[in-house]
Amino acid sequence: MRVRPSGLVPKIGKIYVDPKSPAIECQVIDVSASGACLYVQGSAPIPKRFTFLHGSVRKSSRLVWEKGRKIGIQF
Repeated sequence: MRVRPSGLVPKIGKIYVDPKSPAIECQVIDVSASGACLYVQGSAPIPKRFTFLHGSVRKSSRLVWEKGRKIGIQF
């Protein structure tokens, strides 16, 4: 079950492709134990695999679907 972030859940996340590249900022639309729906800022391409930082939690993630700048990821 996905839930919309509320209360103390951060609404902003970051995508890290590799240590040499700048982080890609994103808005967390909803999140579950196994994945999330994000709105990605800017125009940088989204790789198939990356590290997602949400609050203080880092998760190895993969891109599942993409519709414009809105993406679905799986942890």
